[in-house]
Amino acid sequence: MTSSDVKAQAARLGFDAVGVAPAAAHPELTYFREWLARGHAAGMAYLHRTADRRADVRNVLPTARSVIVTATVYNTDRPYSVERAGPDRADIARYAWGDDYHDVIGRRLDSLVSWMRNACAEPFEARGYVDTGPIQERVYAQYGGIGWIGKNTCVINPILGSWIFLAEIICSLPLEPDPPSLDQCGTCTLCLEACPTHALTPHVLDSSKCISYLTIEHRGAFTADERQAIGSHVYGCDICQEVCPWNAVAPRSDDAAWQPRPLWDSASLAALSALSDNEMERSLSGSAMSRAKLEGLRRNVQAAIENCH
Repeated sequence: MTSSDVKAQAARLGFDAVGVAPAAAHPELTYFREWLARGHAAGMAYLHRTADRRADVRNVLPTARSVIVTATVYNTDRPYSVERAGPDRADIARYAWGDDYHDVIGRRLDSLVSWMRNACAEPFEARGYVDTGPIQERVYAQYGGIGWIGKNTCVINPILGSWIFLAEIICSLPLEPDPPSLDQCGTCTLCLEACPTHALTPHVLDSSKCISYLTIEHRGAFTADERQAIGSHVYGCDICQEVCPWNAVAPRSDDAAWQPRPLWDSASLAALSALSDNEMERSLSGSAMSRAKLEGLRRNVQAAIENCH
């Protein structure tokens, strides 16, 4: 089993890029505790509870020697939120327009692991995760050559941009690692300047100010400032990616899984507000937007309506 074998099969399964990082104590892994200590995790208490495991993948799988990182483009052929106008528009993060990426990519990742077990002559241990495990996946993406961690804290690939889902397989195989990615943000600060809530400083995100955090992870009622901060966003925010020059020429995906569902394509606040609870629950089924739950999405829509008047 070689890294090239794994990459070739991953490409056949629909992954757009694959890299291999060593399961090592990379210095960037220590930054996470500093970020937590500064209070940047806001109300996400689970990040504190899993901090020890997130410090090194070998705390998750002690026999780990390699981390296979996959990237999947979800950039569909639709206008950016900064290109759309209209007082009734409902801004929804691009990644949530189609099917739930946890399920779609999870199935592909399972297929890759199954293929590896059948093709490899020796037994090995492996665990796959799609944005759900206690893993600092951006660090391993950087060390696996997928891309560098940009000033907006997203992983940026020089060809694919940052509209990518990351997933990883931690395994005990001694696969050949890829060269790490080098930072290519240079002096650009467009993402920092464009963030409407000033949640970003170079390479650091303060979740308590982030629209994505407020509309997805934050529970309970908004304060007046929080309500005003989300503007017309009802689920997530893409602004720091939309202004990134590396995304100006990023490829579009024609994968049916990421194409917008009818309700989310050019969604309006009026249309979302008019849905019954049953209709909204059905629309959230099989969607990543179920993370916000019915109450959260209702809260977001109402706040956005208030902001538009």
